[in-house]
Amino acid sequence: MKRLFTYVLLLVFLNSFTLSSVNDVVNALKAGSASQVSRYFDNTIDITLPDKSNSYSKSQAELVLKDFFIINGVISFEALHSGDNAGSQYLIGNLKTKKGTYRTTVYMKQKADKQVVQELRFEK
Repeated sequence: MKRLFTYVLLLVFLNSFTLSSVNDVVNALKAGSASQVSRYFDNTIDITLPDKSNSYSKSQAELVLKDFFIINGVISFEALHSGDNAGSQYLIGNLKTKKGTYRTTVYMKQKADKQVVQELRFEK
């Protein structure tokens, strides 16, 4: 019984940590803050934009995202759907900018004790 209680407590703790990370990323997207989003980047991250797609280091990805936010002028972000599967999470939403709306997909994975963003997609 004690082992079951410990397991449940650990599971609740990890889930709250995961939800916190996803909510932080959503809030950073709403604010159009590349520096806040990049706090959750993995060491390398795939970024897909309407005109290019590539894998970047954490620092390069922050610059690419910052440029994208500046050029497009972020107005808001609305999360539409999220889910998880075996330690991975995804989030789908709409990033509204001055130049149009982008369907945004964020893929996160549990690494050690935190969730990291491994892929970002912005599709017109």
